[in-house]
Amino acid sequence: MAKVRVHNFTITLDGFATGPNQRLDAPFGDGMGGLHDWMFAAMEEDATGLDSDYLKRWDQNVGATIMGRNMFSPHRGPWEDESWTGWWGPNPPYHHDTFVRTHHLRPSIPMEGGTTFHFTDEPADKVLERAFEAAAGQDVVIAGGATTVQEYLRAGLIDELHVVIVPILAGAGVRLFDNLEGALTQYRVAEQVSSPAATHVQLVRR
Repeated sequence: MAKVRVHNFTITLDGFATGPNQRLDAPFGDGMGGLHDWMFAAMEEDATGLDSDYLKRWDQNVGATIMGRNMFSPHRGPWEDESWTGWWGPNPPYHHDTFVRTHHLRPSIPMEGGTTFHFTDEPADKVLERAFEAAAGQDVVIAGGATTVQEYLRAGLIDELHVVIVPILAGAGVRLFDNLEGALTQYRVAEQVSSPAATHVQLVRR
């Protein structure tokens, strides 16, 4: 049965997914230097080991992705123009329909490699229905950011959550596990393992 998953979602030791002042030259905000060092090392062509193994799972059996506006773009409010097409260049890594949740709509953007970004202001459950339809029997990934993951957690719509904890301290920003109103009681820790660079925690629905 198809699942709703979060994978490779990286947070600091004090629980922050982003720091203050996200902007073009600081996509994750201030104080977040080194957040994804584990991932960049695991992406090297000859990389092996725990981090590499986890990284490679992110797109296995995945047919659609959902993300928030803040993950897609550093811009806020109405689009000044429609030249921005994401952080990932002409060939984003998703290679399937990707739904961007935003109050400011714009036409869908087909990209190289099969990714198409769709912009929607529909409720979380409706967007998930569309994503499952697009995924055609495969899993749907909630990619981020933290507030988007929180919304799906509060609604009880996530089946599996893979969190990567890295040894840096942010001190401020948006914490992944804030504002959940008891939603985490629906989950249990299925796995916790560490590499020299990061600790991987797998949460699954009870």
